[in-house]
Amino acid sequence: MSNQPTGQRSIRNPSYLDVIIPLVVLIASIGGAVSLFGLSAIDGPVQVALLFSSMVASVVLLKNGHPWESISAAGGRAVSSIVSAIFILLAVGALIGSWNMSGTIPTMVYYGIQLLQPSWFYAASAIICALVALSIGSSWTTVGTIGVGLVGIASLIGVSPVITAGAVISGSYLGDKTSPLSETSILSAQLVGVDIYTHIRNQIWTSIPAFVIALVVFIVLGLKADVASTVETVTDLNQLNQLFWITPLNLIPLAFLVFFSIRKVPASLAIMTAALVGGITGVILQPQAIVRFVNDPNLATPLVYIKGIWMALANGYQENSGIADIDRLLSRGGMDSMLYTLWIIIGAVTFGTLMEEFGLLAKLINPVLYRAKTTGLLFLTVVITALGLNIVAGDQYIALVLPARLFRLEFQKRGLKPQNLSRVAADAGTVTSPLVPWNSCGAFMAATLGVPTLLYLPFAIFNIASPILSLAYGITGFKVERMQPMSENQFQKVN
Repeated sequence: MSNQPTGQRSIRNPSYLDVIIPLVVLIASIGGAVSLFGLSAIDGPVQVALLFSSMVASVVLLKNGHPWESISAAGGRAVSSIVSAIFILLAVGALIGSWNMSGTIPTMVYYGIQLLQPSWFYAASAIICALVALSIGSSWTTVGTIGVGLVGIASLIGVSPVITAGAVISGSYLGDKTSPLSETSILSAQLVGVDIYTHIRNQIWTSIPAFVIALVVFIVLGLKADVASTVETVTDLNQLNQLFWITPLNLIPLAFLVFFSIRKVPASLAIMTAALVGGITGVILQPQAIVRFVNDPNLATPLVYIKGIWMALANGYQENSGIADIDRLLSRGGMDSMLYTLWIIIGAVTFGTLMEEFGLLAKLINPVLYRAKTTGLLFLTVVITALGLNIVAGDQYIALVLPARLFRLEFQKRGLKPQNLSRVAADAGTVTSPLVPWNSCGAFMAATLGVPTLLYLPFAIFNIASPILSLAYGITGFKVERMQPMSENQFQKVN
């Protein structure tokens, strides 16, 4: 006779089939989205696939006896866990639009291009892309503008476009990983509950050595290349000084952001304030850019500037210079530009939370964790999980979100600070995504640069070295930060 109270359903432990069904649906639906929509799959279809997979996971949980109220509450906790990230990402969108209009980003790009020297073309390509990606927080935009120009120039001056593509991707991902404006860096920090600046400081310990390794390789390869004696321009981006007054004064908003970062001002507040400073800087230094952007001759001068700042914060800056590379680089930003990213993050976090909180992924992961007795093996498990998700799910957000959700408590239980997990998850999840041909990042890089993924893969040195270094740190204990381990009773309560 059952001891279960009347009207209360018994909760069954998940079977392996219960785990496999949602994962298969996830892989099949994301694969179908990419197959049908190509690169535009991330503009809605992938998000639908994630939410559909969450629904399938919910049905499995209902079948196992979990009440809908518990499932719904878990979804609410998933969204509440990224509220801070939502505000930061919206502020980042506002800042990008404001800094494009104020001349801050154009100035950083213009100065970065001047670093190009023909005798070290590959290394210069990596450095330029790193500086630009660091300043704008986007590897995709860097690759789609400056990267395209560098690969094109490589063909003209007799160096390898394939190696150049690897250098472009290496530099772009270094800048992306270490930028406080990058949505993946923000997400990495928020998922494990650490400050964005703490995450970046910890991230530097693998990112900078990996980039130095990449630079050494590119310098050696460059010395063997037959480079033309002069390179006058990389792309039409050198015409930025015709549209903006290029002056170090344009970097005032960047100085404010650095100051706020040093003072440990909350990230969303610091970034939004720096965005407003950018708007004011634009009014003073780039009034012609604001007038050109608003394009409303019926509006009085003070109102033109107010409207320009407002539009840049909300919808981003729009440049119509007729110079393709400049228009692509500067016509971006705004809070609304982050909505698709927020949608995909909400979908990924919801799916990950349902799979984690109700023990579905633990069914697969616990046997592996049981055998991962050492810190090195634990790091190896995270790396393999993130890389595997990049391969089977085809999306960097899933490869970043799920490992952070899966291994968070295990890191706490073993007395490992959460920034260790955010670092290894970013090193293995974000950075390896462009190395997979069918991943959205790999497909974008190949289509944009005109170089197949498997050709540039051996030369994406930074992307290969980062997870290896992260794993090496875990094995040796170097820069692995520790805290008081979680007791078994504490672990059982939160688990």
